[in-house]
Amino acid sequence: MSTTSLPSPDRAAELRTALLSAGFTADGLLDLLGAPAYAALARSETVPALRATRDTADSPLATLVRLFLLQQPVSSVRAEAALPVEAALADGWLRREQTTEGEDTVRATVDVRPYGGPDGEDWFIVSDLGCAVGGAGGIGSREEGVVLGVGGASTTLAGITVRIPVGSALDLGTGSGIQALHAAQHATRVTATDVNPRALDFTRLTLALSGAPEAELLAGSLFEPVGDATYDLIVSNPPFVISPGARLTYRDGGMGGDDLCRTLVREAGARLNPGGYAQFLGNWQHVEGEDWRDRLRSWVPRGCDAWIVQRDVQDVTQYAELWLRDAGDHRTDPAEYARRYEDWLDEFEARKTKAVGFGWITLRRTDAAEPSIVVEEWPHSVEQPLGETVLAHFARQDFLREHDDAALLAGYFALAEEVVQEQVGAPGAEDPEHVVLRQNRGMRRATKVDTVGAGFAGVCDGSLSAGRILDAIAQLMQEDPVVLRDRTPEAIRMLVEQGFLEPVAAPGR
Repeated sequence: MSTTSLPSPDRAAELRTALLSAGFTADGLLDLLGAPAYAALARSETVPALRATRDTADSPLATLVRLFLLQQPVSSVRAEAALPVEAALADGWLRREQTTEGEDTVRATVDVRPYGGPDGEDWFIVSDLGCAVGGAGGIGSREEGVVLGVGGASTTLAGITVRIPVGSALDLGTGSGIQALHAAQHATRVTATDVNPRALDFTRLTLALSGAPEAELLAGSLFEPVGDATYDLIVSNPPFVISPGARLTYRDGGMGGDDLCRTLVREAGARLNPGGYAQFLGNWQHVEGEDWRDRLRSWVPRGCDAWIVQRDVQDVTQYAELWLRDAGDHRTDPAEYARRYEDWLDEFEARKTKAVGFGWITLRRTDAAEPSIVVEEWPHSVEQPLGETVLAHFARQDFLREHDDAALLAGYFALAEEVVQEQVGAPGAEDPEHVVLRQNRGMRRATKVDTVGAGFAGVCDGSLSAGRILDAIAQLMQEDPVVLRDRTPEAIRMLVEQGFLEPVAAPGR
C-alpha cells in the first residue's frame, strides 16, 4: 500500500462534478443507506451498507458507494453511468479488471469519502483503501506509510479549532488533509506538512476534489520544513501515540514517551504571530511521583497563554491493548502478540508511567507578563464545535488579568444565556442542600455555589455593579457588607473564568 502510485488531481474538478451530480454527499449517503448503516460505515463496518445498496445497485449513487467506500468491483457499464470512467482510469482513480466470466469491471484505487463542511459544504476526504476511519477505531493495518482518512480525533480537532479570518495557517502532520481543508476556508495562505510524502499527495487530492484552494505542501518533521516562518494559526493532530519504537508513521512519533507532543508544544510559541493560536491533540504520561498538571504546565512556551483539557485517562494495559488492536496485532500469532504487549509494558515500566492521558492543548501568543495557564480534567460531554468557546475562554482570561478585585466589584456582569440553576435537597426541605449552576452549551460545565453565589448570579443582568449587588445581598442576609466584598471576588473570578458570568458594559456606556 505504501508504494502504490496515487491519482492525478489534474481533472479532479470533472470528477467532483460527477460525484455531486450523483448525490455522493454526506446527506446523500444518509438518505440512501439509512441511519444505522451510515453510522456503521463511520465505524468501518461495511456489511450494513452492502446490504443497503444491494437492491439499488443500478443507481449512480449506489454504484459510487460500492466503488469508493466499500471497495467492491463495479461493472464498467454501471460505472460509466455514474462518472467519467475513461478520465478516472487515465488519472489513476480507478483501475480496470476482468471477472472470470469475462465482464469488464473497475475498482477504486483510493477511498473517497463524502464529508460535510461546517457551513454545508460538500467535501471529499481521500485516503488509502480501507483506511477512511482510523486511529482508536482500529484500521488493522501495519503498513508503514499508510494514510488514514477521517477519524474521531480528526473531527475533534476540527471542532475545537478557532475559525476566525487569518492571514496564514499551518497544518502540521496533515495526513489526508482534513485540517488544511478546514483552514482553507478562513486563511489566506495554508501550509501543510508531513513526514510522509504520500500524505502530502493525499492532501493535494483532498483539496482538489473538494474544490478548495491549493496549499503549500512541504515534507519533513515538526517545524523543520517551514524554517523560521510564523503563522496566525497552527493546528496538528500529530502521531502522538506513546509506543515502543516508531512502527507506524501515521500514529507513532518516533520519540521516547511523550517527547514528540512536548517538543511540538514548546516549539510552537516561537512560530506564532502575536495573537495567534496553536491547537493540538496529544497524549501525555502520568508518571509516578509527578502531578500530570505540572508536567503539562512545563510544556507551555514563554509568552503564551494556554488552555489544556484532559479528556480521558487509560492505565497502561488499556492503552497498550488499544493500539495493539489498532495495528491488527491481536490477529497475529499469540506468541507474537504477547511479545509486543510485553514491549509496551517494558517501555512504560522503564519510564515509570502508570497511565496515559489524552486531550486538547490550545496556546495563544500574548507576550503577557503574567500568562494564564489553565490545566484541567473534563471527561464529560461537550457540545461541538467549540471554536467560539475557545475564543471566549481566552477573552475572559484577558479580562481577569486586567481587573483586580476592586475593578471586579466595580464591574457589571450578566448570567450567560445558556446557564440554568438547579436546587438540590431533600423533598419538602425549607432550604436546598446546595445550588448548582449548569451550562447547556459549550463545555457544559456545572458548579456548586453557596447561597451568596446563587443569589449573586441570579441577579446579574448587567444593570447593577457587582459591588452594589453584594451590598444588597449583605443587607438581606444581615451580613457585614465589607466582609462580603472581601471574600466574594474569588468566587466571581471562578464564575467568569468558567463562563457562567459574562462581563458587560456599564449602563449608559
